[in-house]
Amino acid sequence: MKVYTLAEYAGMETEPEILFWVGCAGSFDPRAQKITQSLAKILHHAGIKYAVLGNEESCTGDPARRAGNEFIFQMMALQNIETMKMYNVNKIVTACPHCFNTLKNEYPELGGNYDVVHHTQLIQTLLDEGKISIDGGAFAGKKIAYHDSCYLGRINDIYEAPRNVLNKLDADIKEAPRNRKNGFCCGAGGAQVFKEEEESSTDTKVNIERVEELLSEKPDIIAANCPYCILMMNDGVKSQGKEDDVMVYDISELIVQANNW
Repeated sequence: MKVYTLAEYAGMETEPEILFWVGCAGSFDPRAQKITQSLAKILHHAGIKYAVLGNEESCTGDPARRAGNEFIFQMMALQNIETMKMYNVNKIVTACPHCFNTLKNEYPELGGNYDVVHHTQLIQTLLDEGKISIDGGAFAGKKIAYHDSCYLGRINDIYEAPRNVLNKLDADIKEAPRNRKNGFCCGAGGAQVFKEEEESSTDTKVNIERVEELLSEKPDIIAANCPYCILMMNDGVKSQGKEDDVMVYDISELIVQANNW
């Protein structure tokens, strides 16, 4: 399966349907790279002409802005906008809700206007249009507890797309005690994943508290839609000694597993 860059498409004098924005986690974190590979497989099997920026992709600037460095954010954002303007980018898909939020809601103020979709939204559309399907049996008898990421859910009010996709699996889907608008953070947002934790009035770490909630549903799998949530959920599951019993997956990975791609 060949993944082309926008530069390679330009060399062929054609344009892809959509830009796959990989993001920093999806590019460099070994765990998140598996999510990148899963989404690429889904796009491939759906027959979607897509491309990545490759070495021309820079961080969206989200962590810099959340940490208070507006100058770095704007420098990164303007560089990305100029790059995408050069390739006439109109539509973007990303598996990272942080990239999704920044590209969709914050780049327009700097002149970057795109049709940005989260990968769960695109997967739902592909399923609805029959461009991909889900083979039954892979998750029969399994319980899947779903975690809402803050940047997709509470910030962008996208709750149904990931659930609609999960509900097509032959599994028992469980909601966390705190979900949707009352969802609870994994502990990584707001650039927190890149710094040491601050002291608090409680000894329980945010991701541990969230994982304990999800484990209360006695799941076989914890499903999420964000590479940072996946990282934090994995650490939380390990802290509880449940890494051999409960697996943590992105929704795209579940689709790939269901189809044995």
